[in-house]
Amino acid sequence: MKRKLTKWLILSAVIMLLFPWLAVTFVKGDAGMGICFILFFAVNPVYCAIAGVFAGRDLPRLWISPIAAAALFIAGTWLNFEMGEPAFILYGGFYLVLGLAAMFVSAQAKKKREKRTEK
Repeated sequence: MKRKLTKWLILSAVIMLLFPWLAVTFVKGDAGMGICFILFFAVNPVYCAIAGVFAGRDLPRLWISPIAAAALFIAGTWLNFEMGEPAFILYGGFYLVLGLAAMFVSAQAKKKREKRTEK
């Protein structure tokens, strides 16, 4: 029960907090910027969508995971880059909308499947 949520929160912390720190700490120069672009435009949005899909499958327990992922992204970027940078709020908002949309679609699909199996 709580293990699912704990697993998702730990995974969110690793992806949204640890990955940017690793990129900033160990990859220097233009390669570091390239890694950050990969994180911001590929890894993070895909993770937020996947977190939303799984949250929609178990809504009462995992509804917080898309919100936590977006909040951890903002915290991670502010800690590793520039504190208070408004561009990261825009990215975090996009990740939040993406995760919530995936959660909504997944929850609706689950309801349809359950209705179909009841008949």
